[in-house]
Amino acid sequence: MKSRLLIMLVASVMLFSCKTNKENNLAYFHNLNDIPSGVLPNPQSSYPIVVQPDDELIVAVTSAVPEATAAYNLPLENPATRNALRMATQPRTQTYIVDKQGDIMLPLLGRIHVAGKTTEQIANEVTAMVAKDVKDPYVKVDIVNFTVDVMGEVRVPQRVVAERQHFTVLDALATCNDLTEYGQRDRVFVIRTENGERTYHRLDLTNSEVFSDPYFYLRQNDIVYVEPNQIRIDNSKYNQNNAFKLSVTSTIVSSVSVIASLVIALTR
Repeated sequence: MKSRLLIMLVASVMLFSCKTNKENNLAYFHNLNDIPSGVLPNPQSSYPIVVQPDDELIVAVTSAVPEATAAYNLPLENPATRNALRMATQPRTQTYIVDKQGDIMLPLLGRIHVAGKTTEQIANEVTAMVAKDVKDPYVKVDIVNFTVDVMGEVRVPQRVVAERQHFTVLDALATCNDLTEYGQRDRVFVIRTENGERTYHRLDLTNSEVFSDPYFYLRQNDIVYVEPNQIRIDNSKYNQNNAFKLSVTSTIVSSVSVIASLVIALTR
C-alpha cells in the first residue's frame, strides 16, 4: 500500500513538473523545447526597408577627389538632423526630408523620387547620375529616423533608435531589457503606418515560426506593444480597489472627526 502511494506521488510530481515546463509562460519558442539543434528561417531580405514620405535621409556623395563631389552635398551644419539639439559638436551633413510626393531635392541633380525605394536603390540611382560628370563616385544613403516605440510590459519602455536596417522585434525588446514577468509572449503587437493607413499585427514569440512573419522585421516608426497577462490586470484592479477603499475610509474618518469637533463645540 505504501509503495503504491509512493509511486502515485512520484508520478504526480513528474506530471506536474512536465506540465509546468511545457506551460512556462516566461519562455520563448516553446516548440523548440524537444529539439536540441536546427536551422531557423531568416528571410530578412524578403522584407526590405523602403523610404516613405516624411522620412529623413542622409545622402553623402564622395569620390577619390573630394572636390569633384563637394557640390553634390549639402553644406555642413550643426545640428545635422531636425531632432538634434543645438549643442557644441562636430558639424555634420544636413539631411533631406522626403516630401508628400515622395521626392527629395538634391544639389545639381534636382528632384528625384525616393518613396517606395530601398536606400540601396536610391544610392545606385544617384551614383549613376553623378557618374556622368565624376569618375567612380560613391554614394551612401541612410534613413535617420528609424526609431521604434516599445511600450507595455517591458522593463524599460522607450523609443529605440535602430542602428541597422534589419532590426527585429527581439532586437527592440533586448534594448528594453526584455519583457517583464507579466508580459504575454504570445501577444506582442506591432502597429505600423504605411501609405497613410495604420495596421496592427499580433506576434507569438512562443513559436519559432515568428521568424518568417513580415512584422517580425520592424520598420521606421513602428510601435511594439506587449500585452499584460491576467496577473498584472488582477493586481492593478486590486491596487485600484485598495486605493479607493483607503480614500473612502479617509473621507469617512475626516467627516466623523469634523462632526465630533462640531458636537464638542456645541455642547460647550
